[in-house]
Amino acid sequence: MKHRIWLSSPHMGGGEQRFVDNAFKSNWIAPTGPNIDAFENSVGNFVGIDHVAALNTGTAAIHLALIILGVEAGDEVIVSSFTFCGTVNPIIYQHATPVFVDSESETWNLCPDLLEKAIKDRLNKGKKPKVIMPVHLYGMPANMSQIMEIASRYDIPVIEDAAESLGSRFEDRSVGTFGTIGTFSFNGNKIITTSGGGALISNDKKIVEKARFLATQARDKAPHYQHSHIGYNYRMSNISAGIGRGQMEVIEQRIKQRRENFHYYKKNLGYIDGVKFTEEPNEKYFSNHWLTTILIDSCITGINREEIKHALDKEDIETRPLWKPMHLQPVYSEYPAYLNGYSEELFNRGLCLPSGSNMTDDDRERVVNSLLECLKKS
Repeated sequence: MKHRIWLSSPHMGGGEQRFVDNAFKSNWIAPTGPNIDAFENSVGNFVGIDHVAALNTGTAAIHLALIILGVEAGDEVIVSSFTFCGTVNPIIYQHATPVFVDSESETWNLCPDLLEKAIKDRLNKGKKPKVIMPVHLYGMPANMSQIMEIASRYDIPVIEDAAESLGSRFEDRSVGTFGTIGTFSFNGNKIITTSGGGALISNDKKIVEKARFLATQARDKAPHYQHSHIGYNYRMSNISAGIGRGQMEVIEQRIKQRRENFHYYKKNLGYIDGVKFTEEPNEKYFSNHWLTTILIDSCITGINREEIKHALDKEDIETRPLWKPMHLQPVYSEYPAYLNGYSEELFNRGLCLPSGSNMTDDDRERVVNSLLECLKKS
């Protein structure tokens, strides 16, 4: 009987259990402890940044980033429309307004030209955006040189959502380190996992100290429980951080394996008319290829994305459509949006292929053969 091939499942490296066992033996069963400190250090060393706060989700990291940069009711935050809702929901937590900007064709991320157009239009309307939040989707870095130049010119801070892109680089610099604050996710399907988890990073020590303070219920320094600020229960547990320490031991291997998936698919499917892969635009970009994604031109292939998805599902192969843009989501459809139609096209045509670092050669061959058979029947 065939086993199910998952889109992106957790992949343990073997060292995780040792750190978790140590936490049990030392009774550090809490949202504090040596695993958290060591995990923060390993993430910081890996991406080349001085300060890291380990948190319980990537969404929590974005929420704290917005709070620390002063986003509050009535403010506007420019954000990629082509993303997961976890990027945008924290803006609403702060009673602020998301201003959606569409994608560019090269990276599928925030379009710099539309970004500047949106800023100018908001300024003309008397509203200077409080924050710009690009997303590095599917492991592909956004064009950070242009985005940062625009942000600097208009004096707007940047939060990078690098949830999907740990290990990706732009101009030989880790994503997440360009803006004032960067955020990562360690959810179960990410390139490394802590089961659930995230991180807020910055070269500004005070920002990360404030993140830790807010993430632990904002308890004041006092001999009793005293609170001068609203806090949150957002800190990562010492157990989860133990898993993260083991995962960081194999991060380079995980990146290599994800990239090998991409190159295998590209080699065996890239020649097909009507099937297009997302790849680095030039040598400035290095993607971890968290998920390998393709665009299907049904006018050429004779079969659309959804039909391929259903056919592969019958073969016990999990795939997933690309993100449905936020401006098309019912809950966000009334918010300002600066569009070129590209993210909608990506959603209609795009498919994520199984990309787990634990895929075997047989798994990859099965995916390719099933997809070829599907296209042959069309």
